[in-house]
Amino acid sequence: MALRFTLSSPSPSLQPPLLHSPPPLKFLTLPLNLNLFTYSTTRSLRLSSTRRLPAVTASVSSVEATGTNGTDSGKKRPLLEVKDLTAVIAESKQEILKGVNVVVYEGEVHAIMGKNGSGKSTFSKVLAGHPDYEVTGGSVVFKGESLLDMEPEERSLAGLFMSFQSPVEIPGVNNIDFLNMAYNARRRKLGLPELGPIEFYAYLFPKLELVNMKSDFLNRNVNEGFSGGERKRNEILQLAVLGAELAILDEIDSGLDIDALQDVAKAVNGMLTPKNAVLMITHYLRLLEFIKPTFIHIMENGRIVKTGDISIAKTLEKEGYKAISAT
Repeated sequence: MALRFTLSSPSPSLQPPLLHSPPPLKFLTLPLNLNLFTYSTTRSLRLSSTRRLPAVTASVSSVEATGTNGTDSGKKRPLLEVKDLTAVIAESKQEILKGVNVVVYEGEVHAIMGKNGSGKSTFSKVLAGHPDYEVTGGSVVFKGESLLDMEPEERSLAGLFMSFQSPVEIPGVNNIDFLNMAYNARRRKLGLPELGPIEFYAYLFPKLELVNMKSDFLNRNVNEGFSGGERKRNEILQLAVLGAELAILDEIDSGLDIDALQDVAKAVNGMLTPKNAVLMITHYLRLLEFIKPTFIHIMENGRIVKTGDISIAKTLEKEGYKAISAT
């Protein structure tokens, strides 16, 4: 049975949507793609509300170290530590990643740039556990635990969020039910009680305002008939709802006009705290003008070959990758 709840709000565009009691996760099969609960059309995952997951807890204390980014990170905790990561395409065994090294600490924003085919998106997909890629060497540690030992949905429950270039549609599942299920799965992982429909909407309402979305959007099926800008906003809404500790944004600026880009950037900036971090993949300086990076990494031929500040992106904008390769 559908219930309609009315909250006192001066804005008619933000009237609450129809809320449904979401089906138990164990009865819902989703393709694995959205925010790691769903991923690729070639594989599906039956999410179970009763499945016991291995403990994924932070075991790394505050550190005093100089990371591979070349700066003293003080007493910040490393969220992501990638060392000598190599990976191939699972089917053809073609090597794509050839020794990636990077450390992302709490409170940092990292951007990865590079030519098409340099390995940027492959790197993000490997972090997400995409079945099309096979890790052949190296290590990836997330909050002190081996990320490579986790299934994709376990990575999400542990606090990793992945935003894809082209999110898939999920026919028959509306946004509010999907978000409610995903959020409650995260709360169960953290040992917190689930939120019912009324409580969840009270939590969700300010997130809608953060990404500049109307509440009627929530009754639409996930990404079904969405424009490119709506899909990107939907990705960021998921990020806002789940409260992930590390967000990986793969070309979140792709296909966005300036207004949509500003909305997305404002939402991402609004979620940044000293305890979380963002890893962005982009081709363009304009995104970095709205979301200020701590570090910019240049990827070439499956490796990070240069790390610096915003000046690297400005050089690329003016002179192209030839100028970077020559330095």
